[in-house]
Amino acid sequence: MSRIVPLLLAACLTAAAADKPNIVLLFADDQRADTIGAWGNPHIQTPNLDRLAREGFSFKSNYCLGGNSGAVCVPSRAMLNSGKAYFRIPMDLDGEKTLGEMLRQTGYKTYGIGKWHNQRPAWLRSFDGGKNVMFGGMSDHTNVPVEDLGPDGKLKAGDNQRRFSSRLYADTAIDFLESYHDDAPFFLYVAFTAPHDPRQPPLRYRQMYYSDRPPLPRNFLPQHPFDNGNMAGRDEELGAWPRTTAMVSDQLAEYYGMVTHLDEQVGRVLQALEAHHGDQPTYVVYAADHGLAVGSHGLLGKQNIYEHSMRAPLIVRGPDVPAGGSSETLTYLLDIFPTLAGVAGASAPQGLDGADLRPIWLGRSKSVRDSLFLSFRHLMRSVRDERWKLIRYPQINHTQLFDLQSDPYEMKNLAEDPAQASRVSRMMGMIADWQKKLGDDQPLSVANPQPKEIDMTGHKRTPDRWQPMWLIEKYFPDWL
Repeated sequence: MSRIVPLLLAACLTAAAADKPNIVLLFADDQRADTIGAWGNPHIQTPNLDRLAREGFSFKSNYCLGGNSGAVCVPSRAMLNSGKAYFRIPMDLDGEKTLGEMLRQTGYKTYGIGKWHNQRPAWLRSFDGGKNVMFGGMSDHTNVPVEDLGPDGKLKAGDNQRRFSSRLYADTAIDFLESYHDDAPFFLYVAFTAPHDPRQPPLRYRQMYYSDRPPLPRNFLPQHPFDNGNMAGRDEELGAWPRTTAMVSDQLAEYYGMVTHLDEQVGRVLQALEAHHGDQPTYVVYAADHGLAVGSHGLLGKQNIYEHSMRAPLIVRGPDVPAGGSSETLTYLLDIFPTLAGVAGASAPQGLDGADLRPIWLGRSKSVRDSLFLSFRHLMRSVRDERWKLIRYPQINHTQLFDLQSDPYEMKNLAEDPAQASRVSRMMGMIADWQKKLGDDQPLSVANPQPKEIDMTGHKRTPDRWQPMWLIEKYFPDWL
């Protein structure tokens, strides 16, 4: 009798799991929210993401909460996979129930592909299987160091066959979709490393935008107007100061080429999903870890909390999702965790900071929060509501206030306008409230602030080991 009970329980769990939908999570790296054609960008070619937006629901005010290091990818992915703000979790997710772990316990077969920036133990807890996994932040896209999970449950060196990263991960996802025949629902996690630099799209894709160049950002500047504390950060050194229109134009062309090539690979994965599992209920989630400046505000990286760097795509397609729907409600990437818990009928851990987004696409609610909190290291804190955004730089005691309704590119600072004094005070209080809620103890002022003025002209730069020679020759000529 003692053996029969576990067998009956396992049979019940298997039957219950068989009724659950499959879940595919496609995750881009450093993709701005405004690099999707269907979201209003007529200069970029993203036919597959456009189709996904037409068939799914777009969350157009979706954000990364921020980061505690220049590698914002790390906390962003930790938050995605835990549903909690980075102030309250270790970056290796030790002791936290991960998204994959939760779904495994709910009866899903989980499979991981691509970038995992939160250490191997958390990955091993999250996935039943996986191949071509990159445990790191970045790499030459033509030679990504990857690992595979063997039948013994151990990770071993994989073979990238010198395929471009986006193609490699898509091929691996397609292989999984073609070969999966289990009765249990699957969770397929595909974390691309594009369009993160090195911005080295295959020649055809960068030539596409060299020939038909994207316009410069409307908030292009040769230099950032003050020292935000990260002016000499690694991402900022990918181009010389002052930023020239020619340099930013080239980097945008290369960046757009990375996105379009990524879009093509996403299309291949979706085609395989429809060919092999089109008769099964499946949710597809497309998102990115954060955005990128690429010339906006005189910056190149994501180590800032302007809209271009903290906003990220989020599109959901599924059985109960209205096609072509969209919302401007304020969402976080960490909302994906409780949302997928709801989709899967899983028991989500207690104490999540994310919110279930299903009521938005089901038309039961118009919002999940009234304001958003954003942060970067000890250098920046911000809060925004539906219209206004305040950014505080504690190390220089500087404040910015933007009316996003009339100034969506954040170019006119209203913080010193006497008419806005009460708004500034109120929003500073909102930041403090958010800090208390999330466990952020960063003071919003310092006794001895650093100078605000800075001129980066002539700053010496050194290329990192991941840049291919043609990019070094182009953007680091003084180094050769």
